[in-house]
Amino acid sequence: MPTSTKPLKKFKTLDLTFIGLSAALISICSWINIPFGVVPVTLQTLAICLVCGLFGFKRGLAATVIYIAIGALGVPVFSGFKGGAGVLLGATGGYILGFVFTAVIVGITSDRSERLFALIISMVIGVAVCYAFGTAWFVFVYSKTAEMSLSKALALCVTPFIIPDIIKIITASLLTARLKKYVKQAE
Repeated sequence: MPTSTKPLKKFKTLDLTFIGLSAALISICSWINIPFGVVPVTLQTLAICLVCGLFGFKRGLAATVIYIAIGALGVPVFSGFKGGAGVLLGATGGYILGFVFTAVIVGITSDRSERLFALIISMVIGVAVCYAFGTAWFVFVYSKTAEMSLSKALALCVTPFIIPDIIKIITASLLTARLKKYVKQAE
């Protein structure tokens, strides 16, 4: 059997602890929501940006994927205490799946830069990519049953959330800047 010359990096116990607590934080933040039309305002975006900013690509992405997988299995970790594959296949499922893109963008930036400005820009880009994926999914799901234009979807699913998401990004970036030194000390 061929063997790799590079050793496989495994998760340490501390990594697994951070990942588990992060997935739990994302779940709790999804339950904190303000009903706002079809797509509720939640703190999931804040939690994903914070987790990936603090713990970087590997742990942040793992926590995000675990959160989504647990929800897909039926555990009620999504907004409104919902769970199951039906939520992911529904109108807002694209936004939940879009969190993976946010995690990748913010996590990679966090691993490569200590600068607050770079972190804020990565969070803005990550949330914008999540918007794009989620809105495309939303249009796809609704176009099966009703007329849904891109402009109508943007008016329903993006425009009302820009200000709240800017506030969440600022909060997540400031918390990351304050807490990251403690995470590094724990490592």
